[in-house]
Formats: sequence, structure tokens, C-alpha cells
Amino acid sequence: MSASISPAAGGFAGPVKRSLTIAGHPTSLSLEPVFWEALERAAGALDMPINAVVAAIDAQRIMAANPSNLASATRVWLFERAIDASKSQ
Repeated sequence: MSASISPAAGGFAGPVKRSLTIAGHPTSLSLEPVFWEALERAAGALDMPINAVVAAIDAQRIMAANPSNLASATRVWLFERAIDASKSQ
């Protein structure tokens, strides 16, 4: 017998590209709407602009042994933040 899963509450929308400025340079970031919402909430909780949060993620990403692209690094950072939050509840 297989387990039943529910569809994602916001649907399965594809990535949305937004323009950002990080480290003084214009760039774009493509994330699914659910990740944009999580990034907005994280920025609010940290009392930082989204650009500053993404810049901090980018700085950490660049120092990694095998850096991923910025979108992947942002998704992983948001996912780990959600896991940490669920552990502290």
C-alpha cells in the first residue's frame, strides 16, 4: 500500500525571474514562487532587504569547495532554515 500525498498548496509553478543587485552588481535570480515567499519571510525575520540576504548567501556560496549556482544555494539555505525552525518548535 502506498502513502498518499497532497499536492503543494500553491501548486507546482515554475521559476520566476527577478532582478536584484548584490555586491553592487545587477543580477537575476530564478526561483519558484514558494521560494520567493520563503525568502521574503526570511528577510523580514532577519530585518534585512532581500538583496542583502541573497548577497550573504552568495558570499557563503562562493567560499564553498564546490559552489553551486546562486538559485540552488538560495533554495538549500531556505530549506535548511525551515528544517532548523521545525527542530526548535
